[in-house]
Amino acid sequence: MKADTDDAGRSVAVQSVDRALLVMEILATLGQAGVTEIAAKLGVHKSTASRLISVLESRGFVEQVSERGKYRLGFAIVRLARSTNARLDLVKQSQAACDALAADSGETTNVAILDGDRIINVAEAVGTAGIALRTWVGQSCPAHATSSGKVLLAALPADELRRRLASRLETFTDDTVATRADLEAELQLVRQRGWAGVREELEVGLNAVAAPVCDANSEVVAALSVSGPSYRLGDEQFHDIAKRTIAAAEVISRRLGWVETP
Repeated sequence: MKADTDDAGRSVAVQSVDRALLVMEILATLGQAGVTEIAAKLGVHKSTASRLISVLESRGFVEQVSERGKYRLGFAIVRLARSTNARLDLVKQSQAACDALAADSGETTNVAILDGDRIINVAEAVGTAGIALRTWVGQSCPAHATSSGKVLLAALPADELRRRLASRLETFTDDTVATRADLEAELQLVRQRGWAGVREELEVGLNAVAAPVCDANSEVVAALSVSGPSYRLGDEQFHDIAKRTIAAAEVISRRLGWVETP
C-alpha cells in the first residue's frame, strides 16, 4: 500500500512540474495572461492555476504586471538565459585556442565545465598526430579522475569540495585517486603550480594535462586540457605541454574579459 501511495505522490508531483512548465510556455507565447486565461489553456480550475502561478512567482519565474491581474515571465528566466548564453559564449571564445593548441601539441584538446562531481566537455579540437582519440564533446566524466576536473575542483572552497565528493572515490584504473583526502592533497599542488595532470587515471593508456580558464571576475569557469596516449604524452612531456596549455587557457580567459593582475 505504501508503494502505491508513493507512486501516486510522485505522479502528482510530476504533473505539477509539467503544468508549471506549461504556464511558462503559455506566458512565453502570449506575453502576458490572467489566471482565468491560463487556467483555460491548461484545462484546470482557476484555483489550481493560481497555486502554480504563486509558486512560480515566489521563485521569480513569473511576475505580476502592475495591478491588472495579469502575469508575465519574470527575471529568473533572464538569469537562466544568461547562464546558457555564457556557456555558448565560452564555446565560441574557446574554439580558436583549442584549434591552435591541438595544432601546436599534436594532441586532442578540450574545454570542460564542472557539473556536480563530474565534468562536461563543451569544445574540442582533434590533434594532428597519427592516432587521434575519440570525440569527448558532450561527454560527462568523473571530475576526480580527469585533469580538467582536478583544475575545476581545485578552485572550489573546501566545504564545497567535501559536499560534492564522497570520502571514498570511484576508481577506474589502478592509478585513480581513491580517497577525498588524497585528492585534496593533490589539489593543493594543482593550486600551487597552476595546472593538473593525470596519468592513466580514467583509462589505461590515456594521459592528460589541464589549465584553468577564468572569466572577467577572475573566477575559474572552465578548464582547457590536452590529452593523448601515454606513449606520446608521457611524464617527460607534461611540463612542456602544461606551459602551452596555460598560455592557451589565458588566451581564452582574456577573451572572456579576464585581466591578469600584477
